[in-house]
Amino acid sequence: MASTRHWLTPATHDRLRRELDYLSGPAGDPAGAAEFGSYPDETARKARVARIQELLKDAVVGEAPPDDGVAEPGMVLTVDYGDGGEPETFLLGVRDRAAEEDITVYSPESPLGAALLGARQGERRSYRAPNGRTVTVTLLRATPYRADGAAEAARG
Repeated sequence: MASTRHWLTPATHDRLRRELDYLSGPAGDPAGAAEFGSYPDETARKARVARIQELLKDAVVGEAPPDDGVAEPGMVLTVDYGDGGEPETFLLGVRDRAAEEDITVYSPESPLGAALLGARQGERRSYRAPNGRTVTVTLLRATPYRADGAAEAARG
């Protein structure tokens, strides 16, 4: 089975490394518990360790994808739902529980993310929302994410 590359911002990568160190170390560290939460259930803790290890093993950290306008992990996407509302701008990447980014993050595995993968500007895609409704979305813009404010630049 081929592994899936996970695009992570440097902040998310650093946070996941710290959380893995915390979860792999001795129990009872109050500072770690405050930052990452506690895992009284050993099964939940082991599952989180496995998930973090999977993300880090297949991580592409901060390496910007090409600026080719194609929706892929690491791109800031602006979409229109065609409902008369404001366009939505978000990062297509790995969403961490306590992400430090100032932008909404959708996973490429989410219904919206999966529908948009490979889309180009102006292309319409449909996906089934968790409530069972079919949603049609148009990709307005796809630009590489940069932690130095590219999300704001992409919005306007």
